[in-house]
Amino acid sequence: MAAPERPSFARREGTFEREPARRVFAGELRETRIHFREGEDEKSPTYVLLPTGERCNRVFLVGTLTEKKKQGEQNMFYRARVVDPTGTFFIMAGSYQPEAMQQIARIEPPAFVAVAGKPNVYETPDGATLISVRCESVTPVEKDTRDRWVLDCALSTLDRIDNMGTTKYGERARLEYHSDPAVFRKMVFEALSQLSL
Repeated sequence: MAAPERPSFARREGTFEREPARRVFAGELRETRIHFREGEDEKSPTYVLLPTGERCNRVFLVGTLTEKKKQGEQNMFYRARVVDPTGTFFIMAGSYQPEAMQQIARIEPPAFVAVAGKPNVYETPDGATLISVRCESVTPVEKDTRDRWVLDCALSTLDRIDNMGTTKYGERARLEYHSDPAVFRKMVFEALSQLSL
């Protein structure tokens, strides 16, 4: 199942290369705290470091849109919740994402949706760290698509766990998060156990 085709690009030796959208469960994304920019100029892409050891500029998620809220008058935007078998994604779209904002406006919860977007880490005034996804696209899908995404996401997560000790970002995640692979393996198998295949 391919992620939507709205591109994000990274500079590589004078060329532009599209950043892949990573499949990640809500249960892992909500634990994400590390964000960084690769490159010196302000147009360099920003990434989050997933606890399972992958740098991530874009995510692709599928779940149930359970609620949405329109906010603002002049600078209107939508906030919404999308739930997968491991937890809740907080998504948003505003005037800089007009297509995604219109898509959210047209969807009535509850509904299965596929979302492509950029993860953002921010701190609240009281010091808590939160993460949300700034949407590029929000598309209604069927339950079968959601189930296939859960399977794909499970495989992707297990691959990241298996490679944690062998990659630069895997090692960094281990040091920064003190990640216990068993916790994420348990999350994957619990997500799979909720599928009625």
